[in-house]
Amino acid sequence: MAQLDVRQKLEILADAAKYDASCASSGTAKRNSRDGKGLGSTEGMGICHAYAPDGRCISLLKILLTNSCIFDCHYCINRKSSNVRRARFTAKEVVNLTLSFYRRNYIEGLFLSSGIIGSSNYTMEQLVEVARSLREDHHFRGYIHLKTIPDADPELIHQAGLYADRMSINVELPTVGGLKRLAPEKDNGRIEGAMGGLKSSIIDTRDAKKRYKSAPTFAPAGQSTQMIVGADAATDGDIVTKAATLYNRFELRRVYYSAFSPIPDASAVLPLQRPPLMREHRLYQSDWLMRFYGFQPKEVLAAADDATGMLPLDIDPKLAWALKFRDTFPVDVNRAPKELLLRVPGLGTKAVANILTSRRWRKLRLDDVARLTVSIAKIRPFIVAEDWRPVALTDKAELKPLVAPKKQQLELFAA
Repeated sequence: MAQLDVRQKLEILADAAKYDASCASSGTAKRNSRDGKGLGSTEGMGICHAYAPDGRCISLLKILLTNSCIFDCHYCINRKSSNVRRARFTAKEVVNLTLSFYRRNYIEGLFLSSGIIGSSNYTMEQLVEVARSLREDHHFRGYIHLKTIPDADPELIHQAGLYADRMSINVELPTVGGLKRLAPEKDNGRIEGAMGGLKSSIIDTRDAKKRYKSAPTFAPAGQSTQMIVGADAATDGDIVTKAATLYNRFELRRVYYSAFSPIPDASAVLPLQRPPLMREHRLYQSDWLMRFYGFQPKEVLAAADDATGMLPLDIDPKLAWALKFRDTFPVDVNRAPKELLLRVPGLGTKAVANILTSRRWRKLRLDDVARLTVSIAKIRPFIVAEDWRPVALTDKAELKPLVAPKKQQLELFAA
């Protein structure tokens, strides 16, 4: 086989990394090199695919160290039995690529994952070496996200956390049965054990930092994970329950959802078609309800179909919940507490904050609410204002057609 140059390796390994969705840079510490020392920054603008909490776009070089793997997970394009072109970077090549892309203002950081080569420990050593070299040899202060190998020695994982801003360990599938069936070489206990170890290290170093300024940081942007949606028979209810458990047990920053994509020469145990992308979108919306809107997991599950356990695809989970529990509404925008306002379909966190601020000075009319929100049409059946009470709307037996988004044909060449 002809020797691949770095450009060819980059083409293969950047394409192989596209299946990993868990690559956002939110929550990291701010660093820069404006004092003339070091190289890189976690701040700034660029051509990017990740977003910081304040809305800044962060560009990341997102690659695999190698797409070779000793595991044979059915759903993975890079599995051992897959007939794909293989490539492998050395640690030095990844370091040089990162620095070269940074100097050309293409990126602000690195997202590095890998197939398992040789052993879990050997692979983790290579990932750690990349991060160590960037930080210590080149004083790189940009963002680094490392995908952790769960079976690796805990000391190697700890070393990685000293250099990386964020660590992530993929749970892969929402149920233990699904993992055993589609990834028999992976073990749910080991995966969650590694996640628990990361949580402990993050908490310990956070406490040490409060007492000693010189204490090292450990994964300041926390840890995240990813679940594949639609590769097994897990329902949306199973996925939401698993996500809630992971948030509570391991203090995750994010759970990412990746719709299963059919792969060449796929195993017979996999579905022939990918799930609707809208299903992935609805799961992200349900995730937002739990993280920012005060919904309990059981309330999100109540929005799903009782028979199938699936969230509706035609309306968002918040609207589905509101239609099921219409006795909660209408909500008085001039008197209701924040927690209840956040339950109103169409009211986001910013709109609720604006309402709470504005009503301190005057009684809000329907026109006032309209100016504070994106669209009043979806909200009207669920609120009471100074000059508005939706008696006729809430008495209707079938409210859904009035509040569900209208279907429309997309235009290919629309401006």
